[in-house]
Amino acid sequence: MIADVPSQRPLGDTERAGAATPDRAGGRIVLLRHGSTEWAARGRHTGRTDVALTAEGEAQARAAAGRLTGLGLHDPAVLCSPRRRSARTAELAGLDARTWDALAEWDYGDYEGLTTPQIRELVPHWTVWTHPCPGGEDADAVESRADLVLSVAESHLPGRDVVLVGHGHFSRALITRWVGFPVLEGRRFALSPGAVTVLGYERGVRQIVAHNAS
Repeated sequence: MIADVPSQRPLGDTERAGAATPDRAGGRIVLLRHGSTEWAARGRHTGRTDVALTAEGEAQARAAAGRLTGLGLHDPAVLCSPRRRSARTAELAGLDARTWDALAEWDYGDYEGLTTPQIRELVPHWTVWTHPCPGGEDADAVESRADLVLSVAESHLPGRDVVLVGHGHFSRALITRWVGFPVLEGRRFALSPGAVTVLGYERGVRQIVAHNAS
């Protein structure tokens, strides 16, 4: 399921960002959110719709390349969402990625393309974390999918790092599930377009090593 990609040059400790001295026995999962899109900039929920990066989003993706190099990735395996905004981000960040449907964004169903204020005209106090998306996924479904992704990624960590290129809400679900919280608590983790989060271990315990580096 995970594609082999060229190793990046190891860096000295002073050059590394976030996980400068990782538990190599455990490896790291690096999450990269795709760059900005026109829909995202307008607050429109973008799940299945295949929108392109804006010029700003492409610049954010290129900037992510430096952050990834700074991590000193060890024989990284790279997977990305099948949406072109993620694939383009991976490409501009210098990653050779294989697409994986399990990394797709939260399926917003009937709320696809709507903003939160528009949805709240129908369902007061609605959030994706606390309310269902008719015709799409609820938090329980996303939690199960996140657990699957993490299980597969973690199985490769003893010998290498794993990079997952994806989306805002689903990446926040991955962060939350990595540390054992219910998906609901994804609401507490900001994640900017083009930002990087590093998941790893300390003495065998899962932890968030670095978050929302942009």
